[in-house]
Amino acid sequence: MYMKQLIKGGRVIDPLNGIDGVKDILIEGKVISQVADQIAVTDQVNVINAEGKIITPGLIDMHVHLREPGLEYKETIYSGTRAAAAGGFTAVASMPNTRPVADNKAVVRFIIEQAARDGAVKVYPIGSITKGSQGEELAEIADLKEAGVVALSDDGNPVVNSEIMRRALEYAQMFNLTVIDHCEDPNLSAEGFMHEGYISTLLGLRGIPAAAEEVMVARDIILAELTESPVHIAHISTVGAVNMVREAKKRGLPVTAEATPHHFTLTDEAVIGYDTATKVSPPLRSEADKEAVLQGLKDGTIDVIATDHAPHAREEKEVEYAYAPNGMVGLETVVPLVVSQLISKGVLSWTDAVVKLSVNPAKILNIPGGTLSVGAAADLTIIDPEKEAVVDPKKFYSLGRNTPFKGWKLRGWPIYTIVNGQIVMKDGKIIE
Repeated sequence: MYMKQLIKGGRVIDPLNGIDGVKDILIEGKVISQVADQIAVTDQVNVINAEGKIITPGLIDMHVHLREPGLEYKETIYSGTRAAAAGGFTAVASMPNTRPVADNKAVVRFIIEQAARDGAVKVYPIGSITKGSQGEELAEIADLKEAGVVALSDDGNPVVNSEIMRRALEYAQMFNLTVIDHCEDPNLSAEGFMHEGYISTLLGLRGIPAAAEEVMVARDIILAELTESPVHIAHISTVGAVNMVREAKKRGLPVTAEATPHHFTLTDEAVIGYDTATKVSPPLRSEADKEAVLQGLKDGTIDVIATDHAPHAREEKEVEYAYAPNGMVGLETVVPLVVSQLISKGVLSWTDAVVKLSVNPAKILNIPGGTLSVGAAADLTIIDPEKEAVVDPKKFYSLGRNTPFKGWKLRGWPIYTIVNGQIVMKDGKIIE
């Protein structure tokens, strides 16, 4: 039974409809039925007082690892989607590095069915570019599209063979799918553990040069131009990569890019102390690289903010730095990091942030969302821009606790997540 919901007096930010002002929003059933300056309260409506709050289209994270099937000890669709809801997200796109890999209809359909049964938010599977994400033979892309994937990626495994990448782009274009690439030349990264520079030398850890990323970004841009097919650069992290994407956009090429909160917030100095929560791929870079990412976000070179939410079991991360797996959790901390690190510091406006966290992910993945139009699905996020809280991993809904932001006091937390007209999160608590 869906009760009518009336959200009153919040600052509504809906870039696609050019709205930024105090409005009321009426939700009937699963859809938005009215957006107006004043909507009268009736007996049959649940009123949400949103005075002083920000109301946005439901946030979409286009780069998460839900780990199911096969790696449920790290995360499940159940736990991961509740972490997403707690973080203000109404939808996530799940990467294919499950076990088995999401390179066939059966795995993709399992994810969709499991999400329908267990998910607190909408889940859109991303299919593998190549069989087993091994980079050697294209997956059955037509079958993956039919099964319901919204994009293609080999996730943490870069497609090193340029001929295979070219064919992937050509096939993907036939099925209106974007290819998402983890840009890394493994011959250059050579099993390094952190960014190559002064800090890696200081710590005695094998370094990964910025060139390992930049060589592959250049390759992908060249192939996007050759095939006229969209390519999306995942978790961009270097000066050179940002500059190349900026130039590609000026030339009108179908290239988009995302940045993670850890790459616009932290540098390789965070690795001092050997906290394995700081071990990610691509690695935390230099101050100059971080500033380039911030500038790329500010001038629109970087289209999307995505978390690359990568939960790992505690025992996997509590080892020597060299032996720890790459990745950190991010779903439950991204909104206050964006507010505290980007909006409060004038890097982004609220409208810019909504575009990167909702409008552009929906556009790039060609999925519903990113708007508060009348008749659209009632997927909304309400944020309290003044709410302060300390990051406490013990309170995470994610099974992962691997965050370098533990103990950070951040401002600007989501307080409601509404999916298809249903409140799934209120004041940080999941509503079952």
